[in-house]
Amino acid sequence: MLYNLKHSFLLVFILFQCLTLSAQKPVYQLFDKDGKAIQYEDMIAMMKNSQAIFFGEFHDQPISHWLQKEVLFDLHKLHGDKLVIGAEMFESDNQLIIDEYLANNITQKKFEEEARLWKNYKNDYKAILEFAKENGLPLVASNVPGRYANMVFNKGIASLDSLSDQAKSYFAPLPIHMDLNVNCYAEMLKMNIEHGTNSEYFPQAQILRDATMSHFMAPWLQRNNVIYHLNGSYHSDSHEGIVYYLKRSNPRTKIFVISTVTQDNIGTLDDENQGKGDVILCVSSNMTKSY
Repeated sequence: MLYNLKHSFLLVFILFQCLTLSAQKPVYQLFDKDGKAIQYEDMIAMMKNSQAIFFGEFHDQPISHWLQKEVLFDLHKLHGDKLVIGAEMFESDNQLIIDEYLANNITQKKFEEEARLWKNYKNDYKAILEFAKENGLPLVASNVPGRYANMVFNKGIASLDSLSDQAKSYFAPLPIHMDLNVNCYAEMLKMNIEHGTNSEYFPQAQILRDATMSHFMAPWLQRNNVIYHLNGSYHSDSHEGIVYYLKRSNPRTKIFVISTVTQDNIGTLDDENQGKGDVILCVSSNMTKSY
């Protein structure tokens, strides 16, 4: 009788566990570049010896922002004060005010008033900056000021020649190497032509951003640091964009890329998403967006 009761209880418990598991709705899965499902701990182990890690996020994707913080915490455990954070979300002419805030020379209130912060800064990036401040880590404002990217979008990259030396200090040195055959830029040009503009200026603005982000991160590699750079996924997918420019100046650098994609079914990685990163963060396409 006792055996039957125990056996019945075990069956009920197993059934309950199965029902619970079947009711779960996973919102993301990590894959390696070949489409093999992996765990978070596998990813951290894979990037352990990398010198530059690029986390390609979707700016409106909460899972991206949550996971990039978790990666930051673990990279800090691995590398301590050798870790340097870079971010597309901060523009290079705001580096001074960031440094002043990190050094406690100005208040948080004044920093947030005077820096040009993205609309999702408080929800998605503030914790990154505060972590850097609390742990004495540099945070590099790597992106080109938007006004110069807009100049290039409207007039082409040659328009930057007319700027002052001070203005030119905020982006990669001219002339900037341009290869429109690099897949990400070729795709942008193709998309531009399909929309009827038939202009090279659109990918040129992207090239300015990518070359500039690489330019401001590269010197840290010479100081035996480990770079952790946050950017939109398109800026580092398939080891292109920023990574392309960093490899041109530092060809021996061990680079690791995390790319974000969305799919209706996250159980397997679609062929078109394989190889976008060394690890692919695959998020359910019905996951809530932050804005």
